[in-house]
Amino acid sequence: MKGLFEGHIALTGKVLDLRLQRQNLVASNLANVNTPGYKAKTLEFEDSLQKAIGKDARGKLTKTSKMHVPATFEANKFNGRTLSNFEPRVIHGENPVDIDKEMVTMAKNTLAYNALTQIVSKNFRGMQKIIQDGAR
Repeated sequence: MKGLFEGHIALTGKVLDLRLQRQNLVASNLANVNTPGYKAKTLEFEDSLQKAIGKDARGKLTKTSKMHVPATFEANKFNGRTLSNFEPRVIHGENPVDIDKEMVTMAKNTLAYNALTQIVSKNFRGMQKIIQDGAR
């Protein structure tokens, strides 16, 4: 059973951690919306994650054999990249934090996080049902 969940759980946990980090950065950006000179930060990890799990640029899985697709992912070797050096459009006298953009990012990230937690929860409930039915 260890091999059944090991990679899946590590990948899911890492993605949830990265989504939490993104949420924290967005919250920080929103908290500093009125701070003069503050530069908004963002966390980008989706493209790197696609490469780390063996997907090509078009999102298709790359096969290492005709019999299987790659299933190895080492969560402890993967991290997102915080970007703070990009140049946002600045209007004189205004802070470069775009509150509307930050709110959209926060909402999108929240939806993705909640969807992933629901999927994981359903997977475990399904496994629990299989175990319970097998014990009868």
